[in-house]
Amino acid sequence: MDPTAFLADLEAKPLALRSLADVLAAADPWGSIERPERVVLIGMGSSRYAAGVAATRLRAAGIDAVAEYASLEAGTPGGPGTLAVGISASGGTEETLTALERHRAAGSAVVALSNVAGSAVTEGADLVVDMAAGEEVGGVACRSFQHTLALLLALEASLTDGAGSEVPRWIRAAADASEDLLACRDRWLDPACELLAGGPDTFTIAPAERLSSAEQGALMLREGPRRTADACESGDWLHVDVYLTRPLDYRATLFAGSRFDGAIMEWMRARGGRVLAVGGDVPGVRQTVRYPGDGVREVAVLTEVLVPELVAAELWRAQVGPA
Repeated sequence: MDPTAFLADLEAKPLALRSLADVLAAADPWGSIERPERVVLIGMGSSRYAAGVAATRLRAAGIDAVAEYASLEAGTPGGPGTLAVGISASGGTEETLTALERHRAAGSAVVALSNVAGSAVTEGADLVVDMAAGEEVGGVACRSFQHTLALLLALEASLTDGAGSEVPRWIRAAADASEDLLACRDRWLDPACELLAGGPDTFTIAPAERLSSAEQGALMLREGPRRTADACESGDWLHVDVYLTRPLDYRATLFAGSRFDGAIMEWMRARGGRVLAVGGDVPGVRQTVRYPGDGVREVAVLTEVLVPELVAAELWRAQVGPA
């Protein structure tokens, strides 16, 4: 793992996204799948974060769908009518391989979503879907996480007879938004680092529909600069993490857009919490980062995690020192 290479991976996001949009505009990678009775999305870490958001969207669209830890001892039963999607950027996640083996034995249709052609997860799969994120030379799953989200949006469109043409448009909009965040970082990144790293802990908060942004953002702060960081869902924050605002020097990234944002900020103001808002104007925050298209949920979920990723890269590089 290397912080300078990680930053280069982040800077390559717009180009990689535009390439993926072209691929999806040309053909539906999920097109050969018959509509299943149920969908089981399986992964660990970033893969499971993306799966959780996708499963929530699929259920809202009327499809029986669940996102599961690949490490579950007793997962959703497989069998005919079940579509099991194993998600592994490396293609070698042991827990995911084991879960897919169980599904194959039960008669489920098995799909491997991976960033490495010919990897172990693709062996015996009924369908292989390429993340097309390219090599992540920094050793951190960042573009592959983003591409997983995009490809699961394409799965949703395919299974619901939705407007599949919308997915490439959302991805291109996310590429433009990512490019804007990168181009403007000299204006927002240093203040964001100072705000979030000024205390011993860092928190991330996001609506359930985009919880992956908070989960991945916290992971990036743990994985790179090794900061204590944790994620919480916006509504649940009022029942769970609100208690931490009294004893801690509470500093958080708030991915805006939840109807609970105002209530969160009431507690933050009362207890001196310091908040960076991403993607929306929230009264009472210390800093706001906006980008083009941040009012579109699909563009937001594909883009907004770049903010904590760039913060993590900067803090990590500062620890390591000049290359």
